[in-house]
Amino acid sequence: MREIVLDTETTGVEAHAGDRIVEIGCVELVNHCPTGRSFHRYINPERPMSEGAFKVHGLSDAFLAPQPVFAAVADEFIGFIEGARLVIHNAAFDVGFLNMELQKVGRGPIQQALVVDTLSMARRKHPGASNSLDALCSRYGIDNSRRTRHGALLDAEILAEVYIELIGGKQASLGLGSAETGRSGLAGIVVERPQRLRPLAPRLDEAALLAHEGFIRSLGKTQLWRGYLGIAEEA
Repeated sequence: MREIVLDTETTGVEAHAGDRIVEIGCVELVNHCPTGRSFHRYINPERPMSEGAFKVHGLSDAFLAPQPVFAAVADEFIGFIEGARLVIHNAAFDVGFLNMELQKVGRGPIQQALVVDTLSMARRKHPGASNSLDALCSRYGIDNSRRTRHGALLDAEILAEVYIELIGGKQASLGLGSAETGRSGLAGIVVERPQRLRPLAPRLDEAALLAHEGFIRSLGKTQLWRGYLGIAEEA
């Protein structure tokens, strides 16, 4: 299963009032594991940055002026997310802005059925608690020390780790691939099986065991049960 963890930064909070996207960050997961593939673009919003938004992400008009407009990156963005489920924190905000930008360039909207909102997931799992991205990092022990300001790619990378925790945590390695961990730090864990203090008594009596051994001997020398039961080869 392919998923794209996505975040955006904008000029403000009102898409329908003319605010625009200024940054898109995406990271790819396959079967809930980071692949190392990402999509990251700064975008010239073709309008001034609001003071409140600048305080959040620090992207100035001067920095964004030489960046491409959304129309110039739309095809590349659509190609990257195509066919994937989108994982977004407070999805209504980001999807609202993305659909507004897609409409401006004559492309279809993102379908709600393809979107997973991690904020809604967190609220169901932790009702009454703070479920901001920073609060979830603190709750799950995820390092977000680099997040001095909001940034779309960094926030998407952090959200990928939060998402894995929300759906059940780090999975045990099955030993099918390299032991090297991905950049997100999602490593395999060792599952220790509890041991019984007193072994269960066998349910088979001596007669049943002897009858089974006789049956195995009747199968011939090539069958696998002989090795399993420790029966010596017969001359």
